[in-house]
Amino acid sequence: MVSNVLQQINEDAALVSDRVLNSLVQVNNGQRGVGSGAIWRSDGLILTNAHVILGRRGQVSNALSVTLRDGQEYPARLIAYDLQRDLAALHIDAQSLSPIEVGDSRRLSAGDIVLALGFPWGIKGGATSGVVIGNGDSLPELGDGKHEWIAASLHLRPGHSGGPMVNSQGRMIGINTLMNGPDVGVAIPVHIAEEFLKEVAAQKPEPLPTPSITRV
Repeated sequence: MVSNVLQQINEDAALVSDRVLNSLVQVNNGQRGVGSGAIWRSDGLILTNAHVILGRRGQVSNALSVTLRDGQEYPARLIAYDLQRDLAALHIDAQSLSPIEVGDSRRLSAGDIVLALGFPWGIKGGATSGVVIGNGDSLPELGDGKHEWIAASLHLRPGHSGGPMVNSQGRMIGINTLMNGPDVGVAIPVHIAEEFLKEVAAQKPEPLPTPSITRV
């Protein structure tokens, strides 16, 4: 009975991972290797971490590119980035892409199964799974009352950054961001990313003076 349950969990996780891979992209900053990102809109809007698009000296790279699942590589234009929230929006000249499904990060509970996808050490579509430890702005070692996080018992590696953390339905609930010790992966809740993208959209065509967001 237990083996049947484990087999079903394994099969479900594989199906979820394969579906999410259509919305996973590799982000190359042209200097320090690769990170990850998620297709947010079918017209080429990509969401990733701000630290993924920075060069060796902490400056924005001028050689950004995005590689899709089928291996096609596109030059990427940086639309906006926010160092405080560690988020960035890119755009590539492509159409009919597969946007990731978005879940509700506010409804996460401890024990919920999650998967994190990306390009760990450059491995294509590497996935790791675990359960939610906690979320919000008061997590031990992370809670400063200013930033919200999702902490999960999974292993993130260099290259996972910027990729999607998804729930058991394959809906993105966070953006992989950092490790907090060997056994805790930390993600930015997707509702924070939604707020960031709404602010970016509101600044068009005339950007508003917002200190935390840099438009380029």
